[in-house]
Amino acid sequence: MGTAPPFRIIVRPLYRLSRSGAAFRHNLFDAWAVIRFRATFATRAACVLTALLAACNRGGDPASGSLAVAREAEANERSLANLRQLTFAGQNAEAYFSSDGTRLIFQRTGDAESCDQQYTINVDGSGLQRVSNGLGRTTCGYFYERDERILYSSTFHAEEACPTPPDFSQGYVWPLSDFDVYTALPDGGDLQRLTSEPGYDAEATLSPDGETIVFTSMRDGDLDIYSMNVDGSNVQRLTNTLGYDGGPFFSPDGSMIVYRTWYPTTPQEEADYTRLLSQNLVRPSKMEIWVVNADGSGKKQVTHLGGANFAPFFHPDGNRIIFASNHHVIEENPRSRDFDLFLVDLDGENLRQITYSDVFDGFPMFSPDGTKLAFASNRYGTVEGDTNIFIADWVEN
Repeated sequence: MGTAPPFRIIVRPLYRLSRSGAAFRHNLFDAWAVIRFRATFATRAACVLTALLAACNRGGDPASGSLAVAREAEANERSLANLRQLTFAGQNAEAYFSSDGTRLIFQRTGDAESCDQQYTINVDGSGLQRVSNGLGRTTCGYFYERDERILYSSTFHAEEACPTPPDFSQGYVWPLSDFDVYTALPDGGDLQRLTSEPGYDAEATLSPDGETIVFTSMRDGDLDIYSMNVDGSNVQRLTNTLGYDGGPFFSPDGSMIVYRTWYPTTPQEEADYTRLLSQNLVRPSKMEIWVVNADGSGKKQVTHLGGANFAPFFHPDGNRIIFASNHHVIEENPRSRDFDLFLVDLDGENLRQITYSDVFDGFPMFSPDGTKLAFASNRYGTVEGDTNIFIADWVEN
């Protein structure tokens, strides 16, 4: 959360490579945007045909009602067993588990949407349902209140149409649209607005005890991480270094927050960052993984890899972090669309590659019991750039 910018312009993420949205960008973003840009128009034309073909060919288990399709993992993906594809065609990303591990909420642009909307789906691929109101752009959905409510961010209060794309004459930039955080029932009813500050409030996730929301905001003039009570009260700023802090998630015990960030290191980078920020834009660039205590103290850098490292999430043991990265391919191809998942210890040691596809893999999340991993990927796409949700049984090795 991700992002996570809206999923469409980055990876994320991602989307020229990752997905845009409300929560990601960089080379990652640049690559994702390319994928997304190329896929959007082709997807419109192919969606109906794809749906018909999928209905005929994708299989699933009719006896159980499952619509998931079994897929082969790559040869080196020893931590992934029983890989299944849950969505088919379009742009689907940032899938996050319900607390009981039976459902996922994610953002989707398919044949029915002009830009990202929130959907829920059962982990067997059944029960796909749109839960946002179809207006504006949404990003970063999450379950809370024991799965009796959801939260996500949307721009519909500012404009019911999709936000205007940014002007790329300044290079690859990502728009900081006027998102606010909303809560609703799991079917989309009883929609309530939790934030109302002008500008960007998005990338919201929940503490394990269900009491605190952590999110990214530029309410104080920079992109920083904030916390608030689940009713929107008691807003606290947790980071304050100039640069883009985003995509926060709590550790399993709620004591720490992991996030991705980029800080300008030269006067030229700082001037470019602040100039773009004044136009509600940000230039995705190199990002690394950091952690901070839940009260904002003890900020520490975890990765020093270079490239775009984003979408971090704690392993259920609380001692490791899984994330997406292109650090392993950027020297050979700086515009590569190849993002893979990596696992690293909290101290930055014992880095291990998890996925090995030659396309985008990102936005990983472990199920609450640690037995499953959900992620978004371009693998098995019907159209180049299609991003779909996958789920696998997690194997420790």
